[in-house]
Amino acid sequence: MKHRIFVAVVAGMVSAACFAAPKYIFYFIGDGMSTPQRMVAEEFSRKAGLGSLAINQLPVQSTARTCSTSSLVTDSAAAATALACGKKTYNGASGVDDEGNRLVSCAEIAHKIGKKIGIITTVTLTHATPAGFYAHRKSRGDTYGIAIDLADSGFDFFAGGGFGNKHADAEAPEFAACGDAYDYAESKGYRIVKTKDEFMALGASDGKIVTRFTDEALAYSIDGKPGEPTLSEMVAKAIEVLDNPQGFFIMAEGGRIDWAGHANDAASNLRDVLAFDDAVKTALAFLEKHPDDTLVVVTGDHETGGLSMGFAGTGYALYVDRLVNQTMSVDEFNRRTKMLHTEKPDATFDDFKPLIEQAFGFRFEGDAAQDPMVLDDAERSAIETAFAKGGDMSALGDACRLVISHKAGLGWSSGAHTAMPALTTAAGVDSWRFTGFMENSELGVRMKELCGAQ
Repeated sequence: MKHRIFVAVVAGMVSAACFAAPKYIFYFIGDGMSTPQRMVAEEFSRKAGLGSLAINQLPVQSTARTCSTSSLVTDSAAAATALACGKKTYNGASGVDDEGNRLVSCAEIAHKIGKKIGIITTVTLTHATPAGFYAHRKSRGDTYGIAIDLADSGFDFFAGGGFGNKHADAEAPEFAACGDAYDYAESKGYRIVKTKDEFMALGASDGKIVTRFTDEALAYSIDGKPGEPTLSEMVAKAIEVLDNPQGFFIMAEGGRIDWAGHANDAASNLRDVLAFDDAVKTALAFLEKHPDDTLVVVTGDHETGGLSMGFAGTGYALYVDRLVNQTMSVDEFNRRTKMLHTEKPDATFDDFKPLIEQAFGFRFEGDAAQDPMVLDDAERSAIETAFAKGGDMSALGDACRLVISHKAGLGWSSGAHTAMPALTTAAGVDSWRFTGFMENSELGVRMKELCGAQ
């Protein structure tokens, strides 16, 4: 595998001399994924006996500075615009520059020259990262307008969560004739696919596709819903549906990585990075079969959470394998604790213990010196104090996710984005272009050139 990828890199360098661009382009974006997220998942994978992540074995590497024009710490909309359109903009902007002027994305260029286009995400299809490739809105919050832009793009394949908002927030002349965003997409020739079975049965003759497995984001990988496809399955289906003589451009986002970072939920974060890695493996398998005309680029838009591999309580030790004990996301745990509290308002801490043990693998009895998942006095006190706060019970989830992060030797400095640079890795035709230290917008410029920009 490694030898063939190296050959593909060399082939890419040769093709550049002949001015040949890749026929097939995969652009993977881990939202909120920088070096810490990659490396926590890397160590977890190694300890599980699964070896190194595929995204960390790609032969070409670069590092990108992620700031927007309005802040050293970017948001996902500005970062996506830079990665897609090759120009930095202000936080909150989707596909427009600082003055609100429309920008052209690499996907739009690829579409114009005849490539089929696939946009894939694990969050809503109108979220900041996918929107950067097809939308042109001054505010990422205009999700209805972004949904209309999606339908107007003419792109071939949209797979992921729902639109989030299918109705206009306010009366506006430009939306007067649009109505329900899904109905509008259908009027533009899109087939709305609502079930996984229907999705998995799709073929190249089924026309333009928009999925609606849910109106919101897809589930965290750790919570996996049987009725929703994985990111890898969506990428595989896109390859099957989009393959044609002109080739394709596929942008696939691991959007839940960012959401888990905001929640400081280490176990959910690494599970979504692992799912993202599986999706990249699907593209690399395609590269193996098409080494002379395929490019795979993997990057992140920014770092989320200020994740660190090291915690004072464990000294120099790191125990990421302990995160295997967590069986659900903190969001799912919060949902269940709220439901339990609603059903039984007078529930005591003892009533919540079984759920805490199930969700995080903690044990309330035993010798903490012999079993690391046994709670020591300080950890138990922190969790009991959080429970005593009552309310919506979210404080209990916060306490538990902090305890398990510390048991794993991980720290968090923020519940928001940070200014950490993003790591990019690549393989295949022209992958050599993605080397060195650069601005994130330069990644977009180079991708636009490879997609056919003159």
